[in-house]
Amino acid sequence: MSASFDFDRPLLLDGGTGRELLKRGVPILTEIWSATALLLAPEIVRQVHDDFIAAGADIVTTNTYGISRERVAREGIEERYAELNQIAGRLAAEARDAAPRPVAVAGSLPPLSGSYRPDKVGAFDRLVPLYREQTAVLAPYVDLYICETMSSAAEGLAAATAAVEFGKPVWVSWTLHEDRSGRLRSGETIAEAVAAIAHLPVTGYLANCCAPESIGAAMPDLAAAAGGRQVGGYANTFLPVSTDWGAYSKGKHDATDWKSYAAAALPLRDDLSPEIFARHAEGWHRCGATVIGGCCGAGPEHIAQLRAVLDAAPAKPPAW
Repeated sequence: MSASFDFDRPLLLDGGTGRELLKRGVPILTEIWSATALLLAPEIVRQVHDDFIAAGADIVTTNTYGISRERVAREGIEERYAELNQIAGRLAAEARDAAPRPVAVAGSLPPLSGSYRPDKVGAFDRLVPLYREQTAVLAPYVDLYICETMSSAAEGLAAATAAVEFGKPVWVSWTLHEDRSGRLRSGETIAEAVAAIAHLPVTGYLANCCAPESIGAAMPDLAAAAGGRQVGGYANTFLPVSTDWGAYSKGKHDATDWKSYAAAALPLRDDLSPEIFARHAEGWHRCGATVIGGCCGAGPEHIAQLRAVLDAAPAKPPAW
């Protein structure tokens, strides 16, 4: 990020890339998720970035959520791991550089063993080198990193430990339980998650990839823990994925019914129009959020509505 990159208002993230690609005809229901489009339709990935910028996004996120060594290996293309990350970084950077105003690129550092799976988070010593590898490949293209959809304190710690080594701003974003308690998918509190990374120079605490109501429940705790850092949320507009950790622990079935959910074309809630979504975000802002945006299912129309909300909000410079 250049020294001249600055904002005098709250920051707006982009929305969910995967759903946009699906809407635009790109087949993405594979092991590597929306990263499939990097091989099949890179021009559409670039167009999605451009459209989020046109809608008002200050930050676009690399299309790297589905890229981990484990995932690309299962697809049989592990030798293209670095190339996929490079393509994603380049497309986002090109969109940033072509923008008519200052825009930043956030490098997405995702869960490495499946979304919403605190039970599958690996050992710290195994995860850190993997995150370090992805962070290094993305470094030439990005202005900051978001360790996103972290389901447990341990997952956030591993990703952030690697990311802070590269001298760029690092945000950690946890995904929250759909019981709307404000706790992580692991059941841990925001305070416990923050305590795990308090010794690291992380510059933002966020929540994402869950219902807007869940983010609303967590926002006061995120703001209380911030200590001058960025605080934010970017929610799904999808129906919640079915989870049952008790049943999983007893070996009855997989805790996340992701395959059947994805096969249903990722169903959306019918009560989260851009206007209603923006009302939730206004509530986050009143609780202290300085960064808002959209995750799965939030398209350019949601981001445009959020832009209008933020433009009417009191000015506050970001603490990069």
